[in-house]
Amino acid sequence: MNWIINGHSVLEIVLVTFLVSVFLVPIAKKIAHHVGAIDMPNERKVHKGAMPRMGGLAIYGAFLLGYILYGQLTTQMLSILIGSFIIVILGMIDDIKPLRASHKFLVQIIAASIVVIYGQVYFSQISFLGLHLEFSTIVSYILSIFFIVAISNAINLIDGLDGLAGGVSSIYFLTISLIAILLSKTTGLDFLLSLIMLGSTLGFLFHNFPPAKIFMGDSGSLFLGFMISVIALVSFKVATFTSLIIPLIVLAIPIFDTGLAIVRRLLKGESIGSPDKEHFHHQLLKLKFSPRVSIIIIYSINILFSAVSIFYVIGYNRQAIVLYLILMLALLFVILKTDILYNHNHKDKNKREK
Repeated sequence: MNWIINGHSVLEIVLVTFLVSVFLVPIAKKIAHHVGAIDMPNERKVHKGAMPRMGGLAIYGAFLLGYILYGQLTTQMLSILIGSFIIVILGMIDDIKPLRASHKFLVQIIAASIVVIYGQVYFSQISFLGLHLEFSTIVSYILSIFFIVAISNAINLIDGLDGLAGGVSSIYFLTISLIAILLSKTTGLDFLLSLIMLGSTLGFLFHNFPPAKIFMGDSGSLFLGFMISVIALVSFKVATFTSLIIPLIVLAIPIFDTGLAIVRRLLKGESIGSPDKEHFHHQLLKLKFSPRVSIIIIYSINILFSAVSIFYVIGYNRQAIVLYLILMLALLFVILKTDILYNHNHKDKNKREK
């Protein structure tokens, strides 16, 4: 196993970015207070008091320093820097004054397009279970842009409890890093980015694990989702089970939650961008779990999916697929036992109004 990348040890990269992020969070907190990026409690929020946002600035700052210290300038990396800068600026503006969902989608598409078209970070083929699909360049661009925007918003949607989005993202970055080490693929940009993002996110999580002292805000959640999707695409012209599907499975909770949120809002006749308090983490709170226990449950589910993914890549393919199916069915069973698709109180309210 190779624990050295670009002349630096894996532990050094993670530790340095972790410490930088820990140091930058108090600065981000002061900036949030200065510009009025404060998350006020309401009936949809879990927290009870005013909380500064923009913690994502600390994650982004640590990421930039990590790149300066350990990265190399390439067209791919330049496109990622430009795209991520646009995403963070978008998140900062939204943290100060919420933007329309349509405006946010447009800017996300622009940022994703820079990475896909200018950086040529996209997949042109998919190979899965004997199937081999090839796409034209235009279709590849569209699919890859959609993938980046979708994952960005999936992470954004689950950012509803202290430590949730940061913890889930950290598990993802750690899993991709371990897979790269186990497969001896430690020279790729995806491995370096995973290490930098792991340290940067854990440093923020040091301040954000319940009880949180600061929220990451959209500047953090959109940036994390953006980087997760880019890492999944960055080194793969051919999308295989290992390169593309495994990252999706590691993110099972955010993806399930996003899909169910879309269905739920359509059933209610609402816009799919409408916020609500019916996400999976809210359902755990309704079951009387504390916020800390709720995020530990979600962490545990993600770790199980990650562990099975690692089993798959080291050669236990059939066993891993069976375990995947069992975990997916168990998760779906638990989710459908809740009122995540259609809140009963919402039904009762409609009846009273009629």
